[in-house]
Amino acid sequence: MIIREEQESDHSAIAKVTAQAFAGVEHSDQTEPEIIARLRTAGALTISLVAIKGNTFVGHVAFSPITIDGADKSWFGLGPVSVSPDHQQLGIGSALIRTGLERLCSQGAAGCVVLGDPAYYCRFGFERDEGLRFYAAPSEYFMRLNFAAEVPRGRVDYAPAFAG
Repeated sequence: MIIREEQESDHSAIAKVTAQAFAGVEHSDQTEPEIIARLRTAGALTISLVAIKGNTFVGHVAFSPITIDGADKSWFGLGPVSVSPDHQQLGIGSALIRTGLERLCSQGAAGCVVLGDPAYYCRFGFERDEGLRFYAAPSEYFMRLNFAAEVPRGRVDYAPAFAG
């Protein structure tokens, strides 16, 4: 499997695999492909990686800037992350996430947040932190991974592309 930065020719494949991955998912409103497109248009798609297995496009992960109490603290949000349904449970999503987190860290990011299943994201070092608050979802699903010694406190807001 190859993991690489997205290319312009990947945009439709990214939208397709993202739509397939989130189809029928209870917590999804099925707007994930549009969120990625809006992040890209706004120049807020900090890291966008694709996974290719053989000649098949099998996954994608996005990272975008967040603000904490309205300020840029060099923190980022992970997501959406998508793996085609017929390639799930094979470690592709984990490989995309690990590669993306390594790139964020090497670029000097201070940390990353994610909204998702704690049982899944804890394996990457994400943990709950009552000091960082995201009010649009239950707190038990919102976690952070810090790369710097200091962890900021405050209200987290994702890029405007998430709001539509």
